[in-house]
Amino acid sequence: MPLPLSNRTVVAALTALAVFQALSALLGAFLAIACDGAGVPVEHLAGSPFTSFLVPGLILGGVVGGTQLAAAVTLLAQRRVALLLSAVAGFGMLIWIFAELVIIRQYSWLQSAYFALGILELSLVLSLLGVAPTLVQPLQWPEVKRSRATDLLDEG
Repeated sequence: MPLPLSNRTVVAALTALAVFQALSALLGAFLAIACDGAGVPVEHLAGSPFTSFLVPGLILGGVVGGTQLAAAVTLLAQRRVALLLSAVAGFGMLIWIFAELVIIRQYSWLQSAYFALGILELSLVLSLLGVAPTLVQPLQWPEVKRSRATDLLDEG
């Protein structure tokens, strides 16, 4: 018997996940930049293109945290682009973890946890797109009253 989930519940879970990952990435970026890796030895960067945690911290905060934040904001605002941004954010998390493992060649359980969160994020997006209609109703945002200005923006 399928578990009946409303798309509202799934959107709430996806939003909470994006907010958590955004805050986590932004905090990680701050620690990487301001605290020089926050206890992670700089030797882990040996053989990589990085000599400090500055650039990885900027990438973590700007790209990973930024896309997660954009996904969360658009989900809260019920924008049509929300699922696309959520998918980009989920893939971004997976790519970040994969690249981190390749570059530093050190493993932490946190990498598995965040990789799993990226997969969960993509799974929630796919369910809202109708991939599993017996579990979740496909998402349809309410129609927004359009103005002439938004019509002109869409045309250009």
